[in-house]
Amino acid sequence: MRVITFGTFDVFHVGHVRILERARALGDWLVVGVSSDALNVAKKGRPPVYSQDERIKIISSLKFVDEVFIEESLELKADYIRQYRAQILVMGDDWAGKFDHLGSICKVVYLPRTPSISTTALIEKIRL
Repeated sequence: MRVITFGTFDVFHVGHVRILERARALGDWLVVGVSSDALNVAKKGRPPVYSQDERIKIISSLKFVDEVFIEESLELKADYIRQYRAQILVMGDDWAGKFDHLGSICKVVYLPRTPSISTTALIEKIRL
């Protein structure tokens, strides 16, 4: 089974590792869409700490990730699922319900996030 997931993966932390490991455990091939710098600005109102090239390098280096690409738009998720022939879409449960409409082309799974860990919180803590 081919699994696809998406994220910014900025200031990479153990929560990222855990969700990617759990996503990979649902299939035998994991494809990861890493948000482009421009998409991150559109989603979060700020540029990422690490560039998309740096974030691609980090995610590509993980032994449980098989393929990585740049996600240019949230609206293209269905196209990415088809392009990478994914049977399962995995997202963090902070997105619960937002991608249910894609259930007609793949199974949609929302995984619990690691409690008390977030990139935004880490960035704020570092700034202090």
